[in-house]
Amino acid sequence: MELLIEFLFSFIGEFFLQFGAELLIETGARRAGDLPEKCMPFIAFLGYGIMGLIAGSLSLLLFPHAFVRSSRFYGSSLVFAPIFTGLAMMGIGHLRQKRGEAVIRIDMFFYAYAFAFGMALIRLVYTKG
Repeated sequence: MELLIEFLFSFIGEFFLQFGAELLIETGARRAGDLPEKCMPFIAFLGYGIMGLIAGSLSLLLFPHAFVRSSRFYGSSLVFAPIFTGLAMMGIGHLRQKRGEAVIRIDMFFYAYAFAFGMALIRLVYTKG
């Protein structure tokens, strides 16, 4: 039971951190006219990945330690949190589409995943603990 709770706290902490950062990026992209929409899809994918690396680096200023310090789950945040963050952003994209609002790239799974993976990668490499 302790093992499951440890995994859930680690996953939930990383997920909410990534999801919150993506919501901020989405808000900025919508206000700026979504500049990544004007470039080629592969370049936008790389751009979101790089923004994720930057967001991950900035998150280390606020949260320099891993949410759960366990060698048993080392690396799990790199696998699971970006997938679920991408799915959550895709869900937001579907809601926006149903409302007739414009869907931007970060509202699509692969772009949201690229951002979250970059963020998780930096946090995995540089978190203390």
